[in-house]
Amino acid sequence: MSGRRDELRAALADRYRRVAVSHEWLTIPGGSEKVLAAILELFPHAELFTSVYDPEPWPAVITDRPVHASFLNRLPGATRHYARLLPLMDAAFRSFDLRGFDLVISSNHACAKNVRAPAQATHVCYCHTPMRYAWDPSFLATERVSPIGRLAFAAALPRLRRVDLRGAAGVDRFIANSTVVAQRIADYYKREAVVIHPPVEVERFLHRPPATDSPAGSDSPAGAGDGLTGAQRPPYLVFGRVVPYKRVDLAVQACTRLERPLIVAGDGRGLEQVRSLAGPDTTILGHVPDAHVAELFARCRALLLPGEEDFGIVPVEAQAAGLPVIANARGGVRDSVLDGETGVLYDDATVDGLCAAIERAETISFDDRALRANAAQFRPQCFTEAFASALLA
Repeated sequence: MSGRRDELRAALADRYRRVAVSHEWLTIPGGSEKVLAAILELFPHAELFTSVYDPEPWPAVITDRPVHASFLNRLPGATRHYARLLPLMDAAFRSFDLRGFDLVISSNHACAKNVRAPAQATHVCYCHTPMRYAWDPSFLATERVSPIGRLAFAAALPRLRRVDLRGAAGVDRFIANSTVVAQRIADYYKREAVVIHPPVEVERFLHRPPATDSPAGSDSPAGAGDGLTGAQRPPYLVFGRVVPYKRVDLAVQACTRLERPLIVAGDGRGLEQVRSLAGPDTTILGHVPDAHVAELFARCRALLLPGEEDFGIVPVEAQAAGLPVIANARGGVRDSVLDGETGVLYDDATVDGLCAAIERAETISFDDRALRANAAQFRPQCFTEAFASALLA
């Protein structure tokens, strides 16, 4: 793949002399940052613009280039409390001087697309989702906000939507990370979007043998009637950023009710709430280094995704490792999880709904080969080819 990537790099460099890439913030690694890294691999000399920047957790593909942080980065505690700076994010991105750039790529789920691209430049937005705060009324329900704060947010909502629409108007072409996000772009911005799924590093998982006690790859379902106690069964897993909208609390409550062991792996501002709900069979690991993720997947029974994902890189990684996925069906997992074949999709986004989905999954014999084959279609080279082709079209 490196030879083909070099060809695409050369073609892109010939088309675009100077490239600016804007990304919301660089604080805690997550799925959108994996997309960002793949974009930057195609543009070794691109400059990166972001609202808040903590250089500590990032690989060389990010740190070994000019990284321009906005004025927000100078505020005390900005890298920890960046979410509270949302009212200032639009101004932060509009403050960047992008004169002289030929191509602007925004990696956007809030305000990164609001940069002011020069008139002669092409602005391509890779949209993880239109701004949740502006368009999804249920999003605030999961956040810890005072009644006064909620009133203030409701009063600010019309302006927030106007600002978001103004930012969208400055985009020449939208690329969506899933079909559900493409539909949101059509609904909110009245724009068409090409769907290019995010790159997923599946190779490191595809060829590892499945755990011998995992139901994936087993010839018979491992359910409540398998004769094992909760402590003896492999645990369920929640993996990734622990933030309110991912609804890790539902996973904790469902597994506690069903007396199933659960591992919560990840860090974020919702971790303390999860700790307060954790029962005796819930293990909270916090951040897990990349080198240990495959081993963690091999220990577990299935991945739980109770929140609505815009696409979801982690469920693809899990399937590549032979781990089935139990997911809220209202998001981008419809593009990556085959209901009844590589996981279970459910519509009732409550503890009851998740409990029923877990119990259904425990009646299914998941085929390890089917799981891995499904994940293989999201290899990084697929993203690289599609994304470069879209920019060269």
